[in-house]
Amino acid sequence: MSDIVNKLWGMCHTLRHDGVDYGDYIEQLTYLLFLKMADERSVELPKNCDWDTLKSKSGIELTDHYLMVLQKLRDAKGLLGDIFTQAMPKFNNPVNLKKIIAMIDAEDWSSLDIDIKAAAFEGLLEKSASEGKKGTGSIYTPRVLIKSIVKLIQPDPIANKEMKICDPACGTGGFLVCSYEWLLQKTKGAIPVDEVKRIKEKTYYGQDLLARSRRLALMNLFLHGLKPTIYLGDTIYEPDRRERYDVILTNPPFGTKGAGQAPTRDDFTISTSNKQLNFVQHVLTILKKGGRAAIVLPDNCLFEDKAGEVFEIVMADCNVHTILRLPRGTFVPYANAQANVIFLQKGSPTEKVWIYDCRSNIPGCTKKDRPLTADMFTDFEKCYGKDPNGTSKREDQGETGRFRSFTINDIKERGYKLDIKWLKDDTLDDPNDLPEPTDLIAEAVTELEAVVDELNEITVMLGRE
Repeated sequence: MSDIVNKLWGMCHTLRHDGVDYGDYIEQLTYLLFLKMADERSVELPKNCDWDTLKSKSGIELTDHYLMVLQKLRDAKGLLGDIFTQAMPKFNNPVNLKKIIAMIDAEDWSSLDIDIKAAAFEGLLEKSASEGKKGTGSIYTPRVLIKSIVKLIQPDPIANKEMKICDPACGTGGFLVCSYEWLLQKTKGAIPVDEVKRIKEKTYYGQDLLARSRRLALMNLFLHGLKPTIYLGDTIYEPDRRERYDVILTNPPFGTKGAGQAPTRDDFTISTSNKQLNFVQHVLTILKKGGRAAIVLPDNCLFEDKAGEVFEIVMADCNVHTILRLPRGTFVPYANAQANVIFLQKGSPTEKVWIYDCRSNIPGCTKKDRPLTADMFTDFEKCYGKDPNGTSKREDQGETGRFRSFTINDIKERGYKLDIKWLKDDTLDDPNDLPEPTDLIAEAVTELEAVVDELNEITVMLGRE
């Protein structure tokens, strides 16, 4: 897989001199890979939009033909039109376009493992993000974390024939893809014939603010044989669509960029400009009674003033049964944000919250020396138990352990703020064993972002007077 990624990435450097940036390059790959795989799977396309016709062209004739293909597909109905929405060619030099077509043509993409096809995109996205300001600038949830969350939540549309799975901030579709992969692994690929159409076309839903991310999600899911519904738009500022879901898995965008104005939605009880807390309120709205959710949230969403108000509402309607404090560096190389995963089920109030500390006295993750691995979540998964709704028998490990429970009265006394820490982090006291400077900076940024959110709220309040 690394050979394929490195080969594709090598072309990216070539295309920079042709005025094609990293994001545009990945976007163009989605178009070309779609056409190649459509050919491999004998998918019918509009006339003269097939792969063989495209690869037979060269020179100016090739770039003109590629433009025509994108225009036709852009105007097509259904999934084709969704994937190619606003599609425009970015190649100025036909020689470079010809090289990429030849490179893609050399692989039989449909014969590759399902993991490998997704990894091709994720490898490129990771390389793009690691370029810093020149990269995507987005946070992508690590695949090992997604797999752990999905394993615990168990999104099984065979056991529940009405199940709808949603990620309201889907990015490139990682949670949705892993949910389907989990199902294939559980069934060993033997999905009942009479269930295939429903599962592939009426089970997986998402939304993203960026047209490029939506396109990548559609392409990524298409590569897995799915026909999902992925909406384009601002999840928390748009009115409630009245659609309800059984499982929600999401990692809302981090940071305060674009914040400053609270959404005007009747279903949001607490008015706040904090994007992540508004996503929590959105999840509360769109989750069915009895439905379960896992939400990735930065630390400030557990301790700032509005966080307490939001979680007081959430805990009245949902059993917020488990919180995972993620290791430092979980999102390297995309970001150094410190974060948590909140597990909940809607329909009954919270009586007890279990917290697993996977951060204190654990070296932070780095891209090369200590990457995030599945082994880091093995003990947490064991503590969580086999019940996806968090009702398995659990054992409180006490003040020296990593897994502890806190009653709703404990939470009330803290003003419903869930940043509960009990382990003394010795790495913060030992000057020879301090966390990475980037980790310390990330924690400081988290604190500052909470202050910024509170100042925004004060500004709003002053404007009302």
